[in-house]
Amino acid sequence: MNWLTSYVRKPLSNLVKRDTPDDLWDKCDSCGQMLYLKNLVDSQYTCPNCNAHRVWPVLDRLSYLYDAGQFVRLPLPAVPQDPLKFKDKKAYSSRMRENLAKSNIKEALVLAEGTIGGHKVVTAAFNFEFMGGSMGLAVGEGLISAAEQAVATRSTLLTIPASGGARMQEGILSLMQLPRSILAIDMVKDAGLPHIVHLTHPTTGGVTASFAMLGDLHVAEPKAIIGFAGARVIKQTIGEDLPHGFQTAEYLEDHGMVDMVICRQDFPRELAKIIGMLRRPRAA
Repeated sequence: MNWLTSYVRKPLSNLVKRDTPDDLWDKCDSCGQMLYLKNLVDSQYTCPNCNAHRVWPVLDRLSYLYDAGQFVRLPLPAVPQDPLKFKDKKAYSSRMRENLAKSNIKEALVLAEGTIGGHKVVTAAFNFEFMGGSMGLAVGEGLISAAEQAVATRSTLLTIPASGGARMQEGILSLMQLPRSILAIDMVKDAGLPHIVHLTHPTTGGVTASFAMLGDLHVAEPKAIIGFAGARVIKQTIGEDLPHGFQTAEYLEDHGMVDMVICRQDFPRELAKIIGMLRRPRAA
């Protein structure tokens, strides 16, 4: 070992070495571009290179959506935790604790109330970071609570699904939330109030098979995957090749299942226009 190794390299290494945070950069899954996280946050979690719309933390979405970023969080009704005492590779209760620690939000649905473009809006927004936004008892009760609040305050109901579907750890109790979510939407429609669905990536499974397709207007984010079963399952079931991109928001817009595809930066402004038209007093 020579004097360069012993007396020069080590001091230089200590001089150059810095503690570098490991959360400064992320990679776009769509185009492979490396993205500086601060810029990603400033662009509402859209890739500046290819405009891919990434998963957006639900509270950041709500802050951007409501006027001046101001909204009131509404409580979710209390529901039984782990009603089936379910366990696969680990206990359901353990998964719940892990997801709470990861997202700092205790369930897959967040309820909010405020104004958008001056119009009163109650929002039920899915938190995809919590067990993939899966729909269980808490989500079903939350949707009913949001509908009741919208009726009580004569507000527009906005639902923002981002979900893999029903929560398997709650079994049949999870599937029962599909008809219950439909009853919630019927409550709003019977009161003569609008229900707008903002479809985000992904919207699949039982969520698509229930309230997410029952809006007065369906608005989607670009390239969002929207459907019931996955493309591979459908292909294996019908034994035929499927059209390219048949579950994307753009394809569904072309075929009449989605009314509009809007970039998330434009959504608050466009939503205010839409609500203004839907809530405009009708001529006698």
